[in-house]
Amino acid sequence: MRAVLSKTAGGPETLVVEDVLDPTPKAGEVVIEVKAVGINYPDTLIIEDKYQFRPERPFSPGAEVAGVVEAVGEGVKGVRKGDRVIAVPGWGGLVERLAVRAETVIPIPDAMSFEEAAALVMTYGTSYYALKDRAQLKAGETLLVLGAAGGVGAAAVELGKAMGARVVAAASTNDKVQFALEMGADNGLIYPSGPMDKAAQKELSGEFKLATGRDGADVVYDAVGGDYADPALRAMDWNGRYLVVGFPAGIPSLPLNLTLLKSVSVIGVFWGAAVMRDPKAHAANMAELMQMYADGKIKPRVSKTFPLEKAGEAIQALGDRQAMGKVVVTI
Repeated sequence: MRAVLSKTAGGPETLVVEDVLDPTPKAGEVVIEVKAVGINYPDTLIIEDKYQFRPERPFSPGAEVAGVVEAVGEGVKGVRKGDRVIAVPGWGGLVERLAVRAETVIPIPDAMSFEEAAALVMTYGTSYYALKDRAQLKAGETLLVLGAAGGVGAAAVELGKAMGARVVAAASTNDKVQFALEMGADNGLIYPSGPMDKAAQKELSGEFKLATGRDGADVVYDAVGGDYADPALRAMDWNGRYLVVGFPAGIPSLPLNLTLLKSVSVIGVFWGAAVMRDPKAHAANMAELMQMYADGKIKPRVSKTFPLEKAGEAIQALGDRQAMGKVVVTI
C-alpha cells in the first residue's frame, strides 16, 4: 500500500510517498481502508519534531481518518467488516490502510460523507471539550473566537452558537471573517497580520471591547496566541475564562496582573491528553456531537481536498494559515 512518510525532521517538503507492507489486524484490532484524512495543526508540528509526541521514524503523519473496516482481528466485538468509522490514531493516518484498536473507532452515520467525518473529531472534539468542559460556556454569554476561520476556530464558532452564546469572530482577512459569519457568528472583526507594537495591541483591545460589548467577553477561545493574546485578555469581563488552545502566531506572555484585577481564569486545553485520561467523557462528547450533526446544528466545512500524493501540500496549506474550515486528504 502507499504511505506518506516522514523520514527526516523538516517541513512538508521532506515528506515522501512510498509503498509499504499492508497491515494485518492483531487481536483486538481492526484494519480500516482509509477514505479521507483530516489535516490538523499538530501535523505541521509533528513532522518537525515540535509536537508533544515524537514518534520513531519513519512514520506517517495524519491524526484522524475516516473509512471502512476492511478486516477484524481476533476477539473484536461490536465492530464488523464494512462498518463506516472514524479513528484518531494521533499519527500514522496518511496511508491507504491502517490498523487501530477496535475500541477506539467511532461509527459514522450514513448521511455523513467521509470528508465530513475526517473533519469532525479533532476540531469539534477539541472545541467542544474547550467550551463545554473547560470553560463551561453558558447560554447568553459572549464568546470571542480568535482564528475564527481555521479548523478549531470555525468549530468553536458553530458550537458556541449551538450552545446559545453570542459569538464574536476575529480573523486576519475579510474573507475569513465572512466565512465565520456564515458559520453563525453574530459579529466579526479583522485583526492585523504579523507582530504588533504596544500601541497596535492597545488599539486592537479597544476593537475587541467594541465588538464584544460594554462588559467584554465572558470566554476567549484563543487558537492563535502571539501578540493577539494580550489585547483579548484586556477585553474580558469579570470572571472571564481564557482558553489557551494553540500558538501558530507564537507563545504569548500574558500580564498576570490582569487576571487578578478581572478575576479571569486562564485555562489550558489539551484535548488529546484529556481523551486518554477520560475516554468515557470523550465518548459522551462524541455522542453529543453526532446528535448535533443529526439535528443540523453543526456541519464540518471542508475548504480544500488533496490526493494522497499531495499530502505535503495539504499540510503546507494549513501551516500557511490560509485555510478556512478543514483541509482533507482523500484516498
